[in-house]
Amino acid sequence: MSNAKRVLLIVSGGIAAYKSLEVIRRLRERGIAVRCILTAGGAQFVTPLSLSAISGDKVYGELFSLTDEAEMGHIQLSRDADLLLVAPATADILARMTQGLANDLATTALLATDKPVMVAPSMNVRMWTHPATQANLASLKARGTLFVGPNEGDMACGEYGPGRLAEPEEIVTAVERFFQSGSRLEGLRALVTSGPTHEAIDPVRYIANRSSGKQGHAIAQALADLGADTTLVSGPTSLPDPERVRVKHVRSAEEMLAACLDSLPSDVAVCAAAVADWKVAAAANQKLKKGDEGPPSLTLTANPDILARLAEPGAQRPRLVIGFAAETEKVIEHATAKRQRKGCDWILANDVSAESGTFGGDDNSIHLISADANESWPRMSKRQVAACLAERVATHFESRRA
Repeated sequence: MSNAKRVLLIVSGGIAAYKSLEVIRRLRERGIAVRCILTAGGAQFVTPLSLSAISGDKVYGELFSLTDEAEMGHIQLSRDADLLLVAPATADILARMTQGLANDLATTALLATDKPVMVAPSMNVRMWTHPATQANLASLKARGTLFVGPNEGDMACGEYGPGRLAEPEEIVTAVERFFQSGSRLEGLRALVTSGPTHEAIDPVRYIANRSSGKQGHAIAQALADLGADTTLVSGPTSLPDPERVRVKHVRSAEEMLAACLDSLPSDVAVCAAAVADWKVAAAANQKLKKGDEGPPSLTLTANPDILARLAEPGAQRPRLVIGFAAETEKVIEHATAKRQRKGCDWILANDVSAESGTFGGDDNSIHLISADANESWPRMSKRQVAACLAERVATHFESRRA
């Protein structure tokens, strides 16, 4: 297995630690080598002998073991792996990772590594939903830590809710996808737009919409995860920049168009931004004051059509142009007409009516419409939508190469 992908599995304390044995077995079935670090808490639930027997390798646990340091220093231990996987990841170890502590072998290896880290959280529902844990999760995600789960279900303590460790097959699938992800779009350039645009009325006020940018940012991350050289042109959002993505921050539709054109050539363009259709024809240079004559009269003019512009035939047209159709009624009918009108290759239609919870929410319902297909995807998280779209993009270019 000298050429196998290598996982350093950190087993922390928790009743779900027994599932780590199945994770090891299934990873090795797929040709992935596993070496284990067992924390003191984890050793209360599984033994070093059982982990060693299934992994076929020595199990490490002591930070200050002279033998281990002579044979395999803690820094080398983490750097020899292609991925560090913490499963189960307790609230305690997530907190220590957030703080950058190095008070045992597991956290020292995590702090010393220059490799990607994936965690599978497992804890009581109240611990999971506690503001401290949620703040730690946000911090780790912002640093690029990958997450699997947790699931919702029955707890060993008798409670029910989120915090249950993802099933071994889910964890193994996530690891497999990680190892497969970095090359399918390698050598291709991707351009993604995201978020709303703000069209100035005066220096204080603007026209905007409720787009959060969550879907566009997730798409940029998913394309980058598949190896694409990705540029994200983002309107104003509160989201952190995706990892390994070149980001251009803009405010208005005019600025977004200029940034997109400056980012060409590109192989694929995904226009996920909710660009304002109109802007004020002549924005005021000073703040408009209230007066006895009533509210000011605003003259609106059309904003540039970024999707149509990128889809125009020409030498710099991306080979695959994908748009979004945010509709509140007749979703498929309106989206089909929009695809033909704009000249793009695919349209992802979604319902953004108030009751759908799409704008600002974490889930989305998508209909993918192309010249020869019309398929509806089940409602899923925006990250899952992004992963599905990136998969379709990769398949599209692979079929062209074939």
